Amino acid sequence: MVHKLHPYVPGEQPRIRGLIKLNTNENPYPPSPKVLEATKAAVDGRLRLYPNPTAQPLREKLAKLHKCAPENIIIGNGSDELLIMAVRAFTEPVATGAPADKCTVQYFTPSYSLYPVLADIHGARANGVPLKADFGLPTVAELKKGKQWRFRAALTFVTTPNAPSGRGYTVAELDALCAAQKGIVVLDEAYVDFAREHAVELVRKYPHVIVSRTFSKAYSLCFQRVGYFIAHPEVVGALDRVRDSYNVNGLGQVAALATLGDLPYYRANFKKIIATRARLTEELTKLGFSVLPSQTNFILAKPPQFPAEEWLGKLRDRKVLVRWFKYPEVRDYLRITIGSDKETDFLLKAVKTILA
Repeated sequence: MVHKLHPYVPGEQPRIRGLIKLNTNENPYPPSPKVLEATKAAVDGRLRLYPNPTAQPLREKLAKLHKCAPENIIIGNGSDELLIMAVRAFTEPVATGAPADKCTVQYFTPSYSLYPVLADIHGARANGVPLKADFGLPTVAELKKGKQWRFRAALTFVTTPNAPSGRGYTVAELDALCAAQKGIVVLDEAYVDFAREHAVELVRKYPHVIVSRTFSKAYSLCFQRVGYFIAHPEVVGALDRVRDSYNVNGLGQVAALATLGDLPYYRANFKKIIATRARLTEELTKLGFSVLPSQTNFILAKPPQFPAEEWLGKLRDRKVLVRWFKYPEVRDYLRITIGSDKETDFLLKAVKTILA
């Protein structure tokens, strides 16, 4: 079985110096000085010890932030670990002979390309259902009419705001979908700090809904790999049964705790990124790009004159890395991470030389 799997393909990691890295949606600004100080201070004799097995202090701090109980929180080695835990906990492999819905991992397309990989690894059935042509969320009535969507699927992932389009979804849209679903729904809010709305309230409303968050995209901690789910205690309990022991490293826990102690620093960075996003959208539009509205820290842009794949190479030749996907729905677009103002200026200069 393993030789038939197709692994997740991450964005290119540069091996040469001087490349402007706008291809993996990392925050262009460093962690708070307080976070760096706390992390450095933790590099001491504690390294020989196991970390807190459940990340309890971090769970307590997050519970205060989200106005819930620590029992509503589970921490993972990045939110990706939690996504695979959800697949393990809530779906059955097809080989077990369980009913089709109990073996189904469902998601919209295009969205996070890890979802079908996780389904394949578990031996579950992957059910990708197209978004609207503008990457909008289909209504429940439209999903019923299309007949491909399974309202009793064991597990449904919804990336909100969407990746790779950057499209934001309203709480009302998500509420209607969650109300109609009978299985577990994971609202993957990896980019929500750059959006207008978040859906944590739906966890309180529906016991089968999970909200997924990460410290990577908005909080500059990709290197440490810390994510978390907010969910009903019974759901958290089920996930805890399939969690690896000591799954979150100690330095990651220290860094995440320090991050929560300096939120004003990060909120100021969110505003800068959103402002740069607006400026980049405006400038690229003037240069002939078709840029989709975004509520994330990246944009999806259709370039002029040359195919998007050709632009990928031309920009790389000018020391700028962006992301191109071969999927039919988005192959005409480039996904461009919002960098610092300096990086954005470098990108725009490269674009202008290509168009000259």
